[in-house]
Amino acid sequence: MFKLNLKIALRNLWKYKGYTFINIAGLSIGLAACLLIFIFLRYQLSFDKGYENNDRIYRVVSSWTYPGENEFYSKGVPRPLAAAVRNDFPQAEQVAAVQESGGIIKVAATTTRPEVKEASNVYYIEPQFFDIIKIKWLEGEPRKALSVPNTVTLSKKTADKYFGKWQDAVGKNIRFSNRLDLKVTGVFEDFPDNSSFPFNVVISYLTYKDESLNSWQSVSSSSECYVLLKKGADASALKAPVLKLIDKYYEKGSVGKEHHYFQPLSDIHYNEKFSNFNNKVMPEGQIIGLIVIGSFLLLTACINFINLATAQAVSRSKEVGIRKVMGSRRKQLVWQFLSETALITVIALLIASVLTELALPGMRNLFSGDISFSLFGHPVIFVFMTLLVLVVSFLAGFYPAMIVSGFSPALAIKNKISAANAGAIGLRRALVVIQFAITSVLIVGTLVVINQMSYMRAKSLGFDTNAIALVDVPSDSLSQLKFNTLKEKILHINGVKAVSFSNAAPSSNNNNTSSFKYNSTKDENFQLSVKSTDRDYINTFSLKLIAGRTLSKTDTLKETIVNETLLKKLNISNPNEILGKFIETQGRKMPVVGVVKDFNNFSLHDKIEPTALFSYKGVYNLMAVKMEPGQLLQAMKAIESDWNGTFPDYVYNSSFMDDQISSFYETERVMSVLFKVFAGVVIFISFIGLFGLISFIATQRTKEIAIRKVLGASTAELIRMLNSSFLWMVLIANLIAWPVSYIFVSKWLQGFEYRAPLSVWPFMIAMLLSIVITLITVSLRSYKAASTNPIDALKYE
Repeated sequence: MFKLNLKIALRNLWKYKGYTFINIAGLSIGLAACLLIFIFLRYQLSFDKGYENNDRIYRVVSSWTYPGENEFYSKGVPRPLAAAVRNDFPQAEQVAAVQESGGIIKVAATTTRPEVKEASNVYYIEPQFFDIIKIKWLEGEPRKALSVPNTVTLSKKTADKYFGKWQDAVGKNIRFSNRLDLKVTGVFEDFPDNSSFPFNVVISYLTYKDESLNSWQSVSSSSECYVLLKKGADASALKAPVLKLIDKYYEKGSVGKEHHYFQPLSDIHYNEKFSNFNNKVMPEGQIIGLIVIGSFLLLTACINFINLATAQAVSRSKEVGIRKVMGSRRKQLVWQFLSETALITVIALLIASVLTELALPGMRNLFSGDISFSLFGHPVIFVFMTLLVLVVSFLAGFYPAMIVSGFSPALAIKNKISAANAGAIGLRRALVVIQFAITSVLIVGTLVVINQMSYMRAKSLGFDTNAIALVDVPSDSLSQLKFNTLKEKILHINGVKAVSFSNAAPSSNNNNTSSFKYNSTKDENFQLSVKSTDRDYINTFSLKLIAGRTLSKTDTLKETIVNETLLKKLNISNPNEILGKFIETQGRKMPVVGVVKDFNNFSLHDKIEPTALFSYKGVYNLMAVKMEPGQLLQAMKAIESDWNGTFPDYVYNSSFMDDQISSFYETERVMSVLFKVFAGVVIFISFIGLFGLISFIATQRTKEIAIRKVLGASTAELIRMLNSSFLWMVLIANLIAWPVSYIFVSKWLQGFEYRAPLSVWPFMIAMLLSIVITLITVSLRSYKAASTNPIDALKYE
């Protein structure tokens, strides 16, 4: 029976080649898009999975609440917190502190390999971490390897890079930041790419030295704490012990109220409030959005199939009638038509697999992830493909199968089955409306995303970003003595206009906030964003000074410049009123000597914060160089040469301010590309389906069209007749799509503090685009039908 059904299915597919092509083309493109989305989501949902005791691993994170302000969040914790949790929480089985840092790593040359010198992130980690996050060790054992100061352990790929092969690493030395000689005491397996732990160089935590090591008032996002709870311990029951810890260790009477939360390991990759060391976050909203888009694509492809199959049912009515007369039961006919649908779906899936493989390199570039289409490496992909065949075959094939198998044999054999009773014209129209509504929603979404991206590129951030290079500089005390010499050299380079040292650019992810006092002994009820800069910072970034003067040239004078938002928060209307008043923060009491016009110190997702600029050479780690746009290439080569001559023991690294700004909106860029691609796919699927449907309808109405022509109807009138019903469906679809689109795009735009106004134009353009494509598609096929010779249609009547 299976062989017979397969043979009949293949014959029917060949007989109706045009409709078979349309069905397979629509399904294969829709399935390819679904496969790409699934492969990407599988990768994203695999983060931080597979560790032993996964459900008992937590990260302690921080937040602060200020009166009348939103809550501030940080993945960092005070450095003494890990020891306090270890002592005060009996529910904790293991606790480990992790401190991120960076510097230059040098490995001496040997007779078989050259010297290694590179800038690298390093992590000071307590050995208990490897009892919490268990990973295979190739050499050494963490409790011993990280138990004494000045020891380091390496990942396998890093040990191979430094020493030729990892087996030769243990017992050797590496030099870190030109001041520490570290002995290699262990090698561990590489952490997987889908991990929040990019740990390649792990130094004993006992090696870490910092003046804030015992301070509860200093919190850096580089300091994290991980906890393995005992079996049976409930993280939700730890609120009371956390409050006791805060009461025990934190300073009383501070304006900001500190909080700590136990964040599950499974939440780290998906929570944008806190981020992680790997700087890879996939918000749950985006995952849901991709699932919805994938469902839209699949639904659109299935609607195509249903519309064509039910419309095409008339031409198979005789076949069904004869089968029933010969004794076929309805159940057998249903299985016959479902098997045909399954065959089309399998063929489409094979083509979709090829399209997926071709599109995968582009997707890897887009998402910068190790995304692979491997059925053996990831069997869940094969399971998904099997489910896809079953679901699509059922969704697309069941209703047409029920319609066709339900024909009366007497009417079918006499050719009395018409398009009107072959599968409910009303349902086909409803499906076309749904298809166009989905198309309109994606068109509106695409236009709004593109508009917001254009708005962000065009909006002034309050400072100049053009032709400014950001060059890392070493921050140790010996290097700081060379800053002025380097600055003088660079200022003599042709094309260089200004040079400034600081700890962060105006818009940066490296923003420090602090409590502060304004002309008082009492802390204000909001935090102050602080940046350490020199006097040329304002000139280099073209910040606008609206009152007072810039900072003094010498670093010994303690002065500050503030922005307009700080004045608004302090209810000061005249910028000159704050000049000469004192601000005290981070142990420095400074007079205000100037006020600058507001600039965005975060991305456009966030509002402008009260900000203070002051000189503090000890934390400068960035050099900004303003250049003539036409002389960038020559100037950058000269800057690199002077930099290497000044700091021969370090590694040169630079980027452009414009690129840094663009990196803030990487998620939006990716979403923009996805919307464009998937909107294009949905439009293609919808309108090849529309072409197939109008082709069939035109064929069914050949005699009607011929009679109308004989009675005097013009070709234009016939085209208008065939167009009218589809245009009404497009209009209804857009009316349905508009409120859905509005809710979706409004919610997305709420993620931006500064956003382009939402106008009616995206909705109007979506409707006009739908109408134009419908008119073109339907008119082309209608013209062919309307221009045929009526004699050919009527000569046998």
